Amino acid sequence: MQTLNRNSSFLLPLGFIILYGSGFVATKYGLMNASPMAFLLIRFFIAFILLLIISLVLKVSWPKNIYEIFHIAVAGILTVAFFSIGVYFSIDMGVSPSLNALIIALQPTLVTVLAMSFLKEKINPKHWLGLLIGFVGIIFVVLSKFEFNSTQMNGVFMSFFALIGLSFGNLYQKKYCSDMNLFSGGAIQTLAASVVVLPLMLGFEDIRINMNMDLVYAILYMAVCVSIGALSLLYILIKNGEVSQVSSMFYLIPVCAVIIGFIFFDETIELTVMFGIAAVLVGILLINKKVKINSN
Repeated sequence: MQTLNRNSSFLLPLGFIILYGSGFVATKYGLMNASPMAFLLIRFFIAFILLLIISLVLKVSWPKNIYEIFHIAVAGILTVAFFSIGVYFSIDMGVSPSLNALIIALQPTLVTVLAMSFLKEKINPKHWLGLLIGFVGIIFVVLSKFEFNSTQMNGVFMSFFALIGLSFGNLYQKKYCSDMNLFSGGAIQTLAASVVVLPLMLGFEDIRINMNMDLVYAILYMAVCVSIGALSLLYILIKNGEVSQVSSMFYLIPVCAVIIGFIFFDETIELTVMFGIAAVLVGILLINKKVKINSN
């Protein structure tokens, strides 16, 4: 049993990092053949149908009242809709998957500060040092890869919009939705996200869908592996751990995105990127040191 627990504590974060990091690259593939909100709406709708079917077949529990449904929907709008909207627009504006993931990796710093206020989590000095080192590594890489033109600056702004949505969404999930069923709760969240995306697509987007196998693969990967797989793993980790330590895993997602971007899009891995990755790994080691809490 102890071996199983140890394997789970390693495999769950690893699975989340790989699925979430590869999602940035799959998004770029999809956006070659579809406009951002059209791609996103199809992804959310497929994920909703799959989660609904799974919930009905397995006869899982559903929220008991409107109050619980409201909280689950809000967490989904923040974590799923706002985050994905920001990332999709950012990549569509020319921000690379790896740079996008690097910006999102600032999440641990933001979440840690917010967790102290909203969840009363205790942060020790080593944790703060790890956050600082990881933050410096991320900033160093972002600045080295950033091109100062208006389109990319708008794209980076959307990346920060995604960062804020994800950070507040993780905190909201921890505070109000820790006990939600992954399948029924996921169905509610993807449906709520679809409701947010639909008017954006109809009112602000030149809808473009070039249906081919690349787009089909990208949509299925994002719907099944990311919307269901990665988010389920994230919610399990949030439920079982402190949200500030769970968020530290986002420091490793750029590493995954950089490697996959190198393989599929020939993105260069420069010395500055390697420096940033090294700083991130040191930060992760310090962040995940156990926090001693005085029992008063």
